[in-house]
Amino acid sequence: MISGGLVSLREALSSLKPMEQKAAKYILEHPDKVVNLSVQKLAELAGVSVATIVRLSRSLQLKGFQELKIKIAADLAQNTREINSYQEIQMDGSTSSLIESISHNNIQSIQDTMSVLRVADVENAIQTMSSARKITVFGVGASAVIAEDFKQKLTRINRWCEAAYDFNSMATLAANLMETDVAFGISYSGQTEDIIQALTVARESGASIISLTKFGNNPVMELAGIRLFTSSLEKSIRSGAMASRIAQLNVIDILYVGIASQNYDENILALEKTRNAVRFSKRNG
Repeated sequence: MISGGLVSLREALSSLKPMEQKAAKYILEHPDKVVNLSVQKLAELAGVSVATIVRLSRSLQLKGFQELKIKIAADLAQNTREINSYQEIQMDGSTSSLIESISHNNIQSIQDTMSVLRVADVENAIQTMSSARKITVFGVGASAVIAEDFKQKLTRINRWCEAAYDFNSMATLAANLMETDVAFGISYSGQTEDIIQALTVARESGASIISLTKFGNNPVMELAGIRLFTSSLEKSIRSGAMASRIAQLNVIDILYVGIASQNYDENILALEKTRNAVRFSKRNG
């Protein structure tokens, strides 16, 4: 997407190096001014070097400062919502306020994820998974639910997919992967040690590595050749696992439909066969 520069800056802020953080904070405080500045002038006003601005742009998965300016300009032109407009969830609030705030945050998370999810990376992930001999999915805690959902979806279209949720299981699967296989690591924080170790083993086995993490630099994404991101800028940790989970599931649905569409007729047939098998089992259960 053309927009999403300000979302990317806010989401990546905590993972940036100190001088990059300094530049990012200046941009977030003066977005209207920044879109009209040269990289040299921005560096001067932010009190950093030109090289820092370039590194910041690359940390945001952008080609350079010009692309960042274009994204920020698009954000300002939309001017339809505040970047950090997640609502605080009041635990002692009314049911109607819970419906509104949780639904709003889930929608916000998906919208912000659209800003940081690169089309080329999604296409690459779909093509790589579609041609893989076998796909393994790793997730721990809340991310295990996402991993299981993806496994269940792929199994229904007769794709060889296995999922693991603890290190011993992950390591066992990872050690037996081949160059024609994919290891898909899901970790919102990008800091989950079991996922990091498992993906390291998978990479040593020659498998293609795909990651799904929050936007910004983190150890999990650094291991991946294909990096997918979600965004979830909740105001409170209490709502964190909810909106981020919805954003992850949205990406999983995108990948699944993309993979299924590669061999549409064959996959529709597989879906019908699994549906009929389930119906038959229920009737005879």
